[in-house]
Amino acid sequence: MANLKEIRNRISSVGTMQITSAMKMVSAAKLKRAQDAVTQMRPYAGKLREILENLSATLDLSENAYAEQREVNKVLIVGITSNRGLCGGFNNNIIKRVGALIADDYSGKEVSVLCLGKKIKDVYKRTPNFYHNEKLESMEDIYADLRFELVAQVADEIMAQFLNKSFDKVVIVYNRFVNAAAQIVETEQFLPIVPAAAETETGDYIFEQPKMEIVEDLLPKSMKLQLYKAIRDSFASEHGARMTAMHKATDNAKELQKNLKLSYNKARQAAITNEILEIVGGAEALNA
Repeated sequence: MANLKEIRNRISSVGTMQITSAMKMVSAAKLKRAQDAVTQMRPYAGKLREILENLSATLDLSENAYAEQREVNKVLIVGITSNRGLCGGFNNNIIKRVGALIADDYSGKEVSVLCLGKKIKDVYKRTPNFYHNEKLESMEDIYADLRFELVAQVADEIMAQFLNKSFDKVVIVYNRFVNAAAQIVETEQFLPIVPAAAETETGDYIFEQPKMEIVEDLLPKSMKLQLYKAIRDSFASEHGARMTAMHKATDNAKELQKNLKLSYNKARQAAITNEILEIVGGAEALNA
């Protein structure tokens, strides 16, 4: 059994639960705002996707530059993580999925990774897969000022690289927010645009402008919104994962502290008992 000093030191070290508890409360406050932003945006994104599906179901999008199907030789993977850790497997799940895509799905292809978030950048910045882009590197810390205008600039650059044929395919890997305790790793194709199925119902819509003009105008906006939604989902998922991780860490610290105090009291009682026995034994020896 450890001595009293060692146990006291361990009890003092468990005091970090005050930090984990504070981090949990901070993430809970940020999660509320991030969750509201995602839930408010989803109806708009869903309606825009519905309109595009209705339009594209009756049109041939093969002539649209963003829907051009090429032989896939060059792939860009947009990996979205957080800038900080202490959020469970949130970042590792994205890094593992990106690694699996490089090793399995796109084996033999020229794959580049656009890192949105410091955690994934730390993994890939010294590898041949890391995608260097001066315009995007200037907006590295996108979470510092998370606005649609900034994300739209990132989407514009990605779309421009696709039109220049720097890449034949672009996919996004991110955590989709479900609730504070659950996040799902999603892999979405960003470019080229996947046409809607021909059997999709067109619905009851009346369009004043020619349908192709509407599609050509809405497609870039839809892609920017898709990337913004992915980053917003990831932002909310990060705080949900961190809140859950810090809650578990705080509970574990409290349980550990409780067990250490019990061990300390047992050791202290044993030490007192030994001292009493020594005093009694010494007194009896003197009386003898």
